[in-house]
Amino acid sequence: MSRPMSDGPLDLLAIAAHPDDAELTCGGTLARAADEGYRTGILDLTRGEMASKGTPEIRAEEAARAGAALGVAVRANAGLPDARLENSLEARRVVVEHLRRLAPGTVILPYPRGRHPDHRIASELARDACFLAGLRRYEGGPGRRPTKIIYAMAYREDAVKPTFVVPLTEEQFRRKIDAARCYASQFDGATAAGEIFPAGQPLVERIETASRHYGSLIRAPHGEPFLTDETMRVDDIMSVGVASM
Repeated sequence: MSRPMSDGPLDLLAIAAHPDDAELTCGGTLARAADEGYRTGILDLTRGEMASKGTPEIRAEEAARAGAALGVAVRANAGLPDARLENSLEARRVVVEHLRRLAPGTVILPYPRGRHPDHRIASELARDACFLAGLRRYEGGPGRRPTKIIYAMAYREDAVKPTFVVPLTEEQFRRKIDAARCYASQFDGATAAGEIFPAGQPLVERIETASRHYGSLIRAPHGEPFLTDETMRVDDIMSVGVASM
């Protein structure tokens, strides 16, 4: 059930290591959720201050514009150290504080494996923080834990099929691209970014290739793949989507 776009708990929160990570891995899903009336947000764990291009101040401005393009209600930054991210007691405390304040029902995390150490550590750190946030006696409470954790799988080469793919319209995909383009300091003229390894083509083309591939798996124009640890429940097998033949 959706909530009106007003102050209050978030329905969906994407947690990412750096500004621009969420846009690339689940930006379309955030745009779709906002279109459906859900209250969405992004929590960047670091300011991206160790990046070879741009400055933390520039990236903060870019992040604000990108969040607006996706229609997110909240964009927050935990201020943890870039390229030195640790799943430490202090880092967990900081993330728990944000989780309790934002109170998301569902959380999107980075895939548990990653080329950049911050990406895989962010996934473990955020998952642990989601658990701790529910303990009433941890850091004085209140106990408030997300109901569901899902992992973004875009651009992965691991031999793991996604649990599900979220369909995107052409307009939602365009907003994802618009959000990515907000990061001119990082992506202007780029042919590679983080976990994305294009075959020499412009970065936007690589994003579109992945999006159309995952969309084709569910007979949609575009799609974003996700993984869950839990087996998904289906109450009505007659309503399961995507034809088998």
